[in-house]
Amino acid sequence: MVSPEQPAPAGPLTAVEALARVTSALPGGGETRPGQAAMAEAVADALAEHHHLIVQAGTGTGKSLAYLVPAALLGRTVVVATATKSLQEQLASRDAPLVAEALGDVVVTVLKGRSNYLCRQKAAELADGGIQAPLDFDGRPSVGRDGGLIAQVRSLLDWGNKTATGDMSELGAQIGPQAWSMVSVGTNDCPGANRCPQGHHCFTEMARAAAREADIIVTNLHLLGAHLASDGQVLPDHDVVIVDEAHALEDVMTQCLGIDLGAGRIRALATEVKGLGIESVADAATSLAGTADGLADVLEATSESEQIELSAQGDLEIVLRQIDIAARKVLGALQGLEEDADAAAIRAVSSATRLVEDLSRLSSPEVGEVLWSGGSRRSRTLTLSPLAVGPALERSLFSQASVVLTSATIPLGLGARLGLDSAESKVLDVGSPFDFRAQSLLYVPEGIGDRRSDGAEERIADELASLIEAAGGRTLALFTSYRAMNAIADMVANQISHPMLLQGQASSDALIEQFRSAEDACLFATMGMWQGIDIPGRSLSLVAIDRLPFGRPDDPLLEARREAAGDDAFMTIDVPRATTMLAQGVGRLIRTASDSGVVAVMDDRLATKRYRSHMLDALPPMKRTRNKSEVIDFLEAIRDSAEG
Repeated sequence: MVSPEQPAPAGPLTAVEALARVTSALPGGGETRPGQAAMAEAVADALAEHHHLIVQAGTGTGKSLAYLVPAALLGRTVVVATATKSLQEQLASRDAPLVAEALGDVVVTVLKGRSNYLCRQKAAELADGGIQAPLDFDGRPSVGRDGGLIAQVRSLLDWGNKTATGDMSELGAQIGPQAWSMVSVGTNDCPGANRCPQGHHCFTEMARAAAREADIIVTNLHLLGAHLASDGQVLPDHDVVIVDEAHALEDVMTQCLGIDLGAGRIRALATEVKGLGIESVADAATSLAGTADGLADVLEATSESEQIELSAQGDLEIVLRQIDIAARKVLGALQGLEEDADAAAIRAVSSATRLVEDLSRLSSPEVGEVLWSGGSRRSRTLTLSPLAVGPALERSLFSQASVVLTSATIPLGLGARLGLDSAESKVLDVGSPFDFRAQSLLYVPEGIGDRRSDGAEERIADELASLIEAAGGRTLALFTSYRAMNAIADMVANQISHPMLLQGQASSDALIEQFRSAEDACLFATMGMWQGIDIPGRSLSLVAIDRLPFGRPDDPLLEARREAAGDDAFMTIDVPRATTMLAQGVGRLIRTASDSGVVAVMDDRLATKRYRSHMLDALPPMKRTRNKSEVIDFLEAIRDSAEG
């Protein structure tokens, strides 16, 4: 929580005046950014007049201060939701404290999902009953595999006795997901503070109490989605929501408003119930665990991503009924314990109840929902997703609060897809303060040809290798698949003299830090690094993109949305999504006024297809070229300047 010490300034300030006060506290006194001031004024007007606002604010605008300042002046509770953890941390640790210190009388707190906090009750149960006991019920051999896990859990229990927040982000050591799951609970598993012996000093409840007293609550889109999906039961009362990285809102809400069911979820509940050590429910738990294998087998037989019609999937219908029967037996046995149930049993009741509810929805999809299988072959999930999130957002978000949507890239038609009435919203594009035409080149090579043709990857590798050498390394190469990344990386490695880092060799954070500090390295990455990465300075002067990031033609959710869109599907579904992702990838290059470099898109379609104008209009106003010599000269000049 940020709680400033200085008193509130005398007299009301306008948003622009307050912004100037805040930016003057920046190192060097800050700088005047007309786009930032225009955005701050527009946000202040939207909040005061109770209308919605969509703001596209290019890189370098300083959009976080442009919305935090009017939020701080409002005098009402404001929820700020972001898509990425890095932006959430930036707001919490840097931007919000700056605003609070400059303006005074502003309280800012961070609120995360329940699973991000240590559960005191589960920790107490482990401390009392021993760590080994839960491992003995997870259905896998424990010999030779859990020594490291036990050590991690012990360190978590020790940390739990010292921490003031229970927030997993405090942990410096690497803690695996299985160890963390043993000391945390999800929303569906928690019985609530009133039914938990540790509820009076629960870390999550402490964070929520702090949020109720805050002026600005910083959270993430998934928690906002959980709040909307639960009819407003997660976040404190508020009537203003600011969504940063709004280009991700549609996808996140699709996840939050849908349902996922995999064998792992069923096994986890069965393990939880067996771990209670109650003989009367053991048989029911064993039956439930058995249904997990049946679900895994049926889903494994489906394609990697496949739209599912239950009426044509007799085996799946049977398995879902079997799971439902077993889950109801578990639930009935647990509920029969009545007042004798302890906290662990109450958690199991909560998990089983939600499983039964979700099975009911999965077994009877409504109009406007699509059922599909996803995930890898050995860990498939059955997913129910809404085709459109607009109706739910209009009902639970836009009719309940004033909403500001902002991003460096606002996808074409975003407001309509989110259910935002154009008559109740305003749209603003404040541009970017950077001189993109002087700082950067957008290059589409000639001679690559059809990306699907024989030899295309070899031609891309040759082109990329020559650009990397001209840049002196300093390259972020972005790919639309792991297969393409690995194939092209193997070919490039034989042609360059610079260090190569590949996604998957280490954690993403570790790879990014290595790339940032090396200055002559190359980082090859897939879709997870197309956005949210910030590498200003000499370490990055070339961003290479292997192909336009169109969604897979067999993606079941996109396929269903295409069917619903009819003849306009390509321009209303595929082009906006690919454009947004392309813009995010391109946006990795220029992060400060002193950055310069090249974006090379190895896909001829960006120079030849009619829809290219939609994509190019969404990109920064970079100088465009197909002349390789011009690109080589530009990169070599940047390299020589950096090395000089």
